[in-house]
Amino acid sequence: MWLDPEREVRTGTPEIVLAEGKSMEQLEESVRLMLAETGRVIVSRLAESHRRHLQAAFPSAVWRHNPGGRTAVISGAEYQRPHSGGRVGVLTAGASDFPAADEARLVAEEMGCCVRLYQDVGVAGLHRLVVPLRELLDWEADVLIVAAGMDGVLPSVVSGLVPLPVIGLPTPVGYGVGGRGEAALLSMLQTCAPGLAVVNIDNGVGAGIAAARVANVAARARGRAQAGVRSDSRGS
Repeated sequence: MWLDPEREVRTGTPEIVLAEGKSMEQLEESVRLMLAETGRVIVSRLAESHRRHLQAAFPSAVWRHNPGGRTAVISGAEYQRPHSGGRVGVLTAGASDFPAADEARLVAEEMGCCVRLYQDVGVAGLHRLVVPLRELLDWEADVLIVAAGMDGVLPSVVSGLVPLPVIGLPTPVGYGVGGRGEAALLSMLQTCAPGLAVVNIDNGVGAGIAAARVANVAARARGRAQAGVRSDSRGS
């Protein structure tokens, strides 16, 4: 195994181990190496069999995973999650979009961000969007992730309403032609609302990383501005 534990230092993004396609032995070795190097490893696309195997292999490790169980953070007892001050808002069109959105939430939190997630605010009942969007703007979110399947319209709607970068996360929710996320992806790519960027279908990891990078840059800028204000006040 040739892992890249320095990636987080270099790019601000931790290496994430993809469980899918790996043998149990390969997955266990990857987790073992990352725990030894960094004290923490994020594993994506976990099957139940993977989870059981890793919990048996690392009985003293601390587990944090999303309710769907497809992504997990495995760490030593002394590991402390970073806190950058970045603010990420996450919206889902439907409850079925939650697994991908929650994967994005977990990854963004592991990159130091504070995350607020609101479910089931899609265009079939657009009035449901008003309060969450207002709360995210009042909170001064740095970036929004909007997850949607079916027609995939919600990210475009949100992008046309807010002065923030919006990341569209198409999900494989739907039926019939285009029902595995293709229609949602194409709808987002054809948006007429500027400011919408789009990741691939069901790519919660990619959405979380992109959002966290934006939010962490914004947080550093806030920190510099606040330090400048304090310096000016001392000088006066």
